[in-house]
Amino acid sequence: MGHVSEDRTKERVASTAWWPKWEKELSEYINTCERCQKANRKHGEKYGLLQHIEEPKNPWETINMDWVTGIVPGGKESFNSFLIIDDRFSKSVRCLPCHKEDTETDTALLFWNHSISTCGVPKIIISDRDPKFTSEVWTNLYDMLGTKLAFSTFYHPQTDGLAKRLIQTMEDILRMFCAYGMEYKEHEGYTHDWVTLLPAVQLAYNTSQHSTTGRSASLVEKGWNPLLPGDHLKKNLLTTHPTGKDFHDMWKKACDTAAKFITEAKEYNKQRWDKAHMEPDFKEGDQVLVSTLNFNNLKGP
Repeated sequence: MGHVSEDRTKERVASTAWWPKWEKELSEYINTCERCQKANRKHGEKYGLLQHIEEPKNPWETINMDWVTGIVPGGKESFNSFLIIDDRFSKSVRCLPCHKEDTETDTALLFWNHSISTCGVPKIIISDRDPKFTSEVWTNLYDMLGTKLAFSTFYHPQTDGLAKRLIQTMEDILRMFCAYGMEYKEHEGYTHDWVTLLPAVQLAYNTSQHSTTGRSASLVEKGWNPLLPGDHLKKNLLTTHPTGKDFHDMWKKACDTAAKFITEAKEYNKQRWDKAHMEPDFKEGDQVLVSTLNFNNLKGP
């Protein structure tokens, strides 16, 4: 007998037949129909809340690397993306403007000049399976530095939930930041866009309390929090050079705005993720069906 939904099937059966406990038996039959479970789409919440891998014991020992793309070109070099490097121990981040079209060599130089030079050589780098990280250039770099490359599971970003949530949080912060005027025009008419202001977002993020550690990333990483532009605010700025005042105002506004949105973005992103996911209720020994959504069924071995 063919059947569609449970209600429609019961309606059809009720019009022609009856037997004791027929509704209960029909429900069990429909809900355990192997053919339907294999053919029908999976609806409802996805299985798997965010999972984290084993954490390191020292700052910049294990890092995540990923890109935020799809950004309006900014700066003199028209950067259209930025590389995020995240320290899994302290939760500190480095945001490096770059181009989506950069080669593996460009990325390696960016990493060498702005991460290794200030934070040292990591033991483990975690990222997705981007071709840049599997190229000959990066393979030789790993061998030379003694660094291990670890991939997040293909088609399963929950495996590296911390990094993915960070990327989404930074995107949300920048999106809200842009909506409230991420461009700043100084007295001489020069306009500073997201490339100039990105370091302020990075500073605000690293000096904000992290929900996991209860401390700021800077405090965990360095043992102290850097002073912010507002900490040295002078009572009288009339005698300062206009350009200096412009930069001070620009950075203070950027830091204050970014700090305001960081908490909102983190909470919004967590709620958005967990709303569409749930803890699986499988028990050891249960038989389960595996989705073939990302399987290639057209090619043989």
